[in-house]
Amino acid sequence: MSVNKRIDEVVKKNDVVLFMKGTPLFPQCGFSSRAVAILDHLGLKYESVDVLQDMEIRQGIKDYSDWPTIPQLYVKGEFLGGSDIMMEMYEAGELQSLAEEKALTKAEA
Repeated sequence: MSVNKRIDEVVKKNDVVLFMKGTPLFPQCGFSSRAVAILDHLGLKYESVDVLQDMEIRQGIKDYSDWPTIPQLYVKGEFLGGSDIMMEMYEAGELQSLAEEKALTKAEA
């Protein structure tokens, strides 16, 4: 299966997907750590993909989104951006509104 198809399946199968360096419990860069903190603060259920575990995915996600950096956030199949955009949206209340509008699942406590 092509890397594009693998990425597409993950993005379409999950309401919220974060392609990141490391894992939510052990992020491997500050930007990924910030992205996880935002999603956790919102209390959203999300899938994460550690790009450090698969070099094809690491490069493939950049091509898939036409975005050069990681982390990358997808909501309901739509690319939102990286940690800076996530932070701007969060501070403006846009991520919270989007979560309500899209009826995103909350993480289990």
